[in-house]
Amino acid sequence: MHSTVTRTQNVFGFFTTVCFIVAALIASTDFLFPRTPSASITVKDVQVVKGRPHYYSPKREEYASIRFSLSADLSSLFTWNTKQVFVYVTASWPDKDAANKSVRTNEAVIWDTIITSPSADHLQNIGLAAMRKLVASAKGKAIDPNRGKLELKNQKPKYQITAPTGKLAETDDVQLNVHYNVQPWVGVLTWTPQVEFGRWKRMKGGLSKVFSLPALKKKEEKKGEKKKA
Repeated sequence: MHSTVTRTQNVFGFFTTVCFIVAALIASTDFLFPRTPSASITVKDVQVVKGRPHYYSPKREEYASIRFSLSADLSSLFTWNTKQVFVYVTASWPDKDAANKSVRTNEAVIWDTIITSPSADHLQNIGLAAMRKLVASAKGKAIDPNRGKLELKNQKPKYQITAPTGKLAETDDVQLNVHYNVQPWVGVLTWTPQVEFGRWKRMKGGLSKVFSLPALKKKEEKKGEKKKA
């Protein structure tokens, strides 16, 4: 005859098994929805400065600030199981001494944002007025088709980029790339796919043209400009 503890363990084990199966079924429904994201990104302005990129930086070094324009349609990433989508832009470039310039060994994030679904708006860390507008815009919508659409013009970067060597000026073959991470209510995190998987397609576009970082102005040139002025 089973004891109370044994029966409790059996009930709890059955309960967790059912929960796991239900969660797996919910997560698998994501594959039924097509993902066809697209993005277009262009570089607007690039500056390389020598100084302290952050207030906690121990030394002066070269860092770059890259302005860009972004037009993206990530609305297909939002389904009834989507909690939020994390979007970020990276700048990547190969090492100067690398034999194969197609291998981009350096990558740094210059901008990011979080787009919540209507069911997760309460998680946004924004003011009350902005929250009311956000909730009102999505009222009655399980999936808001306009949530994943971004239109940024001459956007300032959130983060400056540096290099391990402390030198960035005159770096060639730099390219911006748009990435995303889908965070579901139930299931695993999914990142920007490198290959197509069923109805999930690779991002169309999302890469800028290759560009070079400008050179630093010499102190002598700056002094000469001041004297002429």
